[in-house]
Amino acid sequence: MTGTRTVAAAIADALDAYETLAGIGESIDDEWTYVTDLCEAWRSRLEEIAATRDSEILEPTIDGAIDRAIDEIGRISDPHRAIDWLSTFPQVVLVALGDGA
Repeated sequence: MTGTRTVAAAIADALDAYETLAGIGESIDDEWTYVTDLCEAWRSRLEEIAATRDSEILEPTIDGAIDRAIDEIGRISDPHRAIDWLSTFPQVVLVALGDGA
């Protein structure tokens, strides 16, 4: 599918992977509120980009970069590492899309 996916579809895939990552981070009871708040903020930011650029087709290199980031977080099983990546992953996706700051 690389090279034919829209921005909205790539973000939807990224958010699906992000939810799985969040579930791993939420397993640490003391961090639940932090994880929930963090996820809400980044989810909103990514959804905003998806709505703005929704049908834009991604260039193959950008599409591939997002897939590699999704693959990377799919390998995380440690809750503390998951929490670290809850703020890193959305930024990686935004940079790949050219919307990072």
